[in-house]
Amino acid sequence: MLANTTIKDKYDDVIIGIKSTALKLGEATPRWLAMFGTTMISGLLAVGHNAGQTWPYYLTVALVSGHLAKQIWTLDINNAADCGQKFRANRHIGLLLFLGIVTGNLLKE
Repeated sequence: MLANTTIKDKYDDVIIGIKSTALKLGEATPRWLAMFGTTMISGLLAVGHNAGQTWPYYLTVALVSGHLAKQIWTLDINNAADCGQKFRANRHIGLLLFLGIVTGNLLKE
């Protein structure tokens, strides 16, 4: 989900000489995040199809997709508080997907 790429993180990366994605991607970060998110959602849809998943799984994938899209659309890459809030907002995504998988499997014939 969104990397915690704040101004302070970038500054610290330069000081200690780390070649981080925060520095490499710079202002193009939202485009890259959109590509990574699209790849993730596409992978989840392909895996769901191959596993014969049911509607609860696809509902959770849709919710995750909407969550990621909103985060990327509203991202202020130069605002540390905004980046941190978005980073923390992703902590329940894995649980949501897990519940979608379990519920989807329970409804299989």
